[in-house]
Amino acid sequence: MPLEFPVNAGRRNVRAARRKLPETETTPRMDFLVLFLFYLALVLVGGAMICVCSSTNCLKDLVRGGTQIFSCIIPECLQRAMLSLLHYLFHTRNYTFVVLHLILQGMVYTEYTWEIFGYCRDLDFSLCYVLLPYLLLIVNLVFFTLSSVTDPGTITKANESLLLQVYEFDEVMFPKNVRCSTCNLRKPARSKHCSVCDRCVHRFDHHCVWVNNCIGAWNARYFLIYLLTLTASAAAMAVVSTLFLVRVVVVSDLYLETYVDDLGHSQVIDIFLLVQYLFLTFPRIVFLLGFVMMLSILLGGFLCFALYLAATNQTTNEWYRGDRAWYQRCSQVAGAPSAEPQVYRNIHSHGLWSNLGEIFLPDAAHHEKKRT
Repeated sequence: MPLEFPVNAGRRNVRAARRKLPETETTPRMDFLVLFLFYLALVLVGGAMICVCSSTNCLKDLVRGGTQIFSCIIPECLQRAMLSLLHYLFHTRNYTFVVLHLILQGMVYTEYTWEIFGYCRDLDFSLCYVLLPYLLLIVNLVFFTLSSVTDPGTITKANESLLLQVYEFDEVMFPKNVRCSTCNLRKPARSKHCSVCDRCVHRFDHHCVWVNNCIGAWNARYFLIYLLTLTASAAAMAVVSTLFLVRVVVVSDLYLETYVDDLGHSQVIDIFLLVQYLFLTFPRIVFLLGFVMMLSILLGGFLCFALYLAATNQTTNEWYRGDRAWYQRCSQVAGAPSAEPQVYRNIHSHGLWSNLGEIFLPDAAHHEKKRT
């Protein structure tokens, strides 16, 4: 029998709301937590396998095999419709993911305001902690907008000659005197033609569907701060939600309650039953906590990867192509020991502060390179 807790009780009512678990009834063990942990482990293992397989080209083989299997099951007309939808979502500029991003963010903050904000004020939480997610939201939306509307570094006839002098050609990944077959422009080092935006981008990193824009030399700083504040807002919301649930347990003395197990012995309530009680009493808050925790983990991993690239002065495009070049070199060396293929090396890294300055102060960095 779960404990009873009035939904609108403030701090004064929390202590009065405490109820003893009846010792004449047994309290069932919680199975949903085990299932949730199993699901969480499955998601994390699946994500790790995708990362490993993507770097060894196993992912492409798996996708190709799965596509062949589904092509035998799914009707051809449905396949064409799915391919058209995927092409529209991921290979054309559209605002689908931008709208989805804003809707998800609005839903999460609405739930936070409706459920947690009022409770925390009743329990005398510091206003700084409670308002921190809103402050991070404002900053995040500003840099989200800047990432979306700022020119990432489009190469045109007017700036082609200037951008050709910014970065040194390594003659491996970025050889000299190469023209873009689509734009018919000379390609500066570290540039790439984006098939989604249909333009060549200076210091191309990747195309982000969530901001509906390429990430390049001129908006990489905005994207990094956007990603940082998005991760921080999810983490802050998770911390406030956790502190609220812990405060409920402490103020109402739930950790001192007892129950009768299957053998008829009186036991002090354990963490599983405590989580079960909180789940049954505050299901929406617990679901919100689980969602923002997962979001914090995923965004935190991507943020660490982006910061690593920034610290080493690499782009996502260069990291991916350099990783592929490493595997190709290994296969060439194994097949032909006498061959001496050219190996890609990062020649653009000049120390941590110089690398970060190149991202956050691109104009100053480019002027400095032209003087040298």
